[in-house]
Amino acid sequence: MPSAIEQVHRAYAARGLVVLAVNMEESREKVNAWARAHGLTMDVLLDPTGETNAAWSVAYSPTAFVIGRDGRLIARAIGIRGWTAPEGRAFLDALVAP
Repeated sequence: MPSAIEQVHRAYAARGLVVLAVNMEESREKVNAWARAHGLTMDVLLDPTGETNAAWSVAYSPTAFVIGRDGRLIARAIGIRGWTAPEGRAFLDALVAP
């Protein structure tokens, strides 16, 4: 998932899409090293206690949440998705459309 989500971040950031990754319960040092090794440019947030994952009922990784401009949950995807496939790009294009 990181490479696909990173591709989405790079392709859509200029159009207003914000991509955030949340790491579950690992140290800052380990997460930073992993992000550098994978060339991530998106923000990676830390949830060292699991509190955020519990609040959002995350039970599986990866889980993606799509939040609209109005702050409301649009979609939740559990498991790997084809974000860079034509269907995924069509969904993302619709999200960032004016």
